[in-house]
Amino acid sequence: MDSRDWDDRYAASELVWGTAPNQWVVRELTGHASGHALDLAAGEGRNAIWLAARGWEVTGLDFSAVALERAERLTADLPDEVADRLTWRHGDARALEAPAAGYDLVLVAYLQLPAGDRRTALRRAARALAPGGTLLVVGHDLSNLTEGVGGPQDPAVLFTPEDVLADLADLGLHTVRAERVHRTVGGEPGHKGGGGDGRGGGGRVAVDALVRLERPAD
Repeated sequence: MDSRDWDDRYAASELVWGTAPNQWVVRELTGHASGHALDLAAGEGRNAIWLAARGWEVTGLDFSAVALERAERLTADLPDEVADRLTWRHGDARALEAPAAGYDLVLVAYLQLPAGDRRTALRRAARALAPGGTLLVVGHDLSNLTEGVGGPQDPAVLFTPEDVLADLADLGLHTVRAERVHRTVGGEPGHKGGGGDGRGGGGRVAVDALVRLERPAD
């Protein structure tokens, strides 16, 4: 799916992914010292807004202008001290140009792309890290096709923790966690790229890939 496809999808309904943050984002980043964060493929902004509410200065980037309009509307309803920490940018994760100072956190949640595009986006995300920064990647795992529910049904846009590690193997990052995790599905969460909506009945399980890496401090 390209940006126009995602514009159409976001325009078809209100808050496609809801306002609650992804549970793995909450698990991994609760208690993490705040700093400057980049949310790649931020969608309507649910994860970026959660981070900003916890003191992060967040840039949310997405290639859907409609999604970013939704994010702006949500931002307008936030307390000023939270809204002032949020910046929304229209752009493609595969063409990311990061500031020289880098980010203390780069989040890539449910960016489901073909392998070559995924590798390009993840390597740009990794290079955007400041020394000591964290890269958190979460997405629909390839095994979800046979062992889980919801999500894209095209194996070309699914990945495994091992795929992420291979994409970034030569960049000198330290692996904190690389695992498959099971998420009870009840309308949470969605994805970027591929097909399927990531939704299902309560109590059913989806399989996600979760990788957390750190750039060594200089």
